[in-house]
Amino acid sequence: MSEIIETSASIHTFRNYRNRSRNNTPINESINTPPLEEEIPVSSDNKSVTEFDIKSIGFDINAKEYFQKNGINSIEDSFNIANILHANKSVKEAAVIYGLGFRLHSKEPNKYPLAQTFLQKRLLCLLKAGIEPPRHEIDLLRGYNIPYANYIEGIALAWRENKGEEALKHMKNAYEEFHTGEEIDRLYFEIVLKSAPQLLDPTPEAEKKEKIPNNLFMYWDKSPPPEVLDNFAIHRNMKQFNFRIFDKEEATEWLYSNYGVEARSIFLNARNSAEAADILRVHVTQLYGGWWMNADHRIRDDAAADFMTSQDASDVFFVTGNNIIHTDCYGTIPGSMIGEDCLLSLYRNCYLHPVMFTAYKTGSGVFNRAVNRRIWRKIQGFKIKETLKIYDEAAFDKVIYKFPL
Repeated sequence: MSEIIETSASIHTFRNYRNRSRNNTPINESINTPPLEEEIPVSSDNKSVTEFDIKSIGFDINAKEYFQKNGINSIEDSFNIANILHANKSVKEAAVIYGLGFRLHSKEPNKYPLAQTFLQKRLLCLLKAGIEPPRHEIDLLRGYNIPYANYIEGIALAWRENKGEEALKHMKNAYEEFHTGEEIDRLYFEIVLKSAPQLLDPTPEAEKKEKIPNNLFMYWDKSPPPEVLDNFAIHRNMKQFNFRIFDKEEATEWLYSNYGVEARSIFLNARNSAEAADILRVHVTQLYGGWWMNADHRIRDDAAADFMTSQDASDVFFVTGNNIIHTDCYGTIPGSMIGEDCLLSLYRNCYLHPVMFTAYKTGSGVFNRAVNRRIWRKIQGFKIKETLKIYDEAAFDKVIYKFPL
């Protein structure tokens, strides 16, 4: 059950991105990808797709297939191709095509994707490729969006100079320019975990709050299969917890009774049962306190249950190897500051961004954002009275088993 609070000599975790093929085999850069010196400057008025651009696209089979089928006839095409390259870890080549998209962009303020989005993603990909972002490009980005430029400069401080806390202070709350759950939330949190874990601690004035109640909650909308019914029975018999299951009908009535029409409305308008569970869980744990666990997850044994009930922090989270907070199992006190912030983002997303990717809209995205806001408040000197414990993926696997459905 080892805690993740370990300082690393280097917090840059993207060296494995550079020059790798789809099967993760290292590629000889000089043979397979052209040097950046051949690239047209992103500030140029030249809107042509060059041979250099096409060579960069050809580095990845999926990007090449898209180009052969659709060409690059719009900024949307360049954005899609660059995103394919980025997702497939061809980050230097992605930087080139994001740069192409920026050149093609009209720079009109309401033309999406925005010009600054292309430039921000380009500079981040250069950092992932181990290339120092050109100063004049960062200055160009600053002219469009100051927090974006702070973000890139902060990541450079962290990854290239190993100045984690300085990086966070420089970035400030740049994540607010992005939807909850986007990459900046994860990278910001990564810097804290690996370079400035003291920012997770409460301030000295922290009050001794109540411990997490021994409640355990699950949700299944209707007609659970035999495997889930068996899982319910196992947890119902665990002496460590007061176990409660919600179905859709009960959850609907409970939300209306305790939070009103708006809570019931966003729950009933959820696009699927996973999103509905996301909405319910934050409301339930914020009111009662306790542990939430997805219905296809199981506490491994009594030792794992005892580990959970022995926690003395206000909020207990597990994180993935990719620095994403597990929302399939977490513990919290009632009225948690982090839980309150999760609800704020959840309602905002449901009202303003109803078609957002579920994990960003109602899942881990709102939790990562809430923790990052807590960290930024600590940096600014606000009193943080609640305690927070973060455990890594290895600890999660020791405590929780996810069974196949």
